[in-house]
Amino acid sequence: MRRIENETYDLQLDGAIEDIKKNNAKMVLIQLPDGLKPFADKIHDELTTSCPGVTFVYWADSCFGACDAPLHVRHLGFDMLIAFGHSPWRS
Repeated sequence: MRRIENETYDLQLDGAIEDIKKNNAKMVLIQLPDGLKPFADKIHDELTTSCPGVTFVYWADSCFGACDAPLHVRHLGFDMLIAFGHSPWRS
């Protein structure tokens, strides 16, 4: 787990970084729920350090869970969407 300030979240950044590299993604859309948006700068630092040359764009609109993914932005050329959440996503 990565510690971010006084909260502990398992953001699984290592898995996200691995997926970005495996898929050779060059432009990644990041979606964060409101509770994690204050940590966007720390998340951005981790991702850009580990994935040089990748452009990260942050979704600033609402995020009400897995059913609220901004899939309508596919035509904008993103290679990948990474949606972070507060709870595990059970498949």
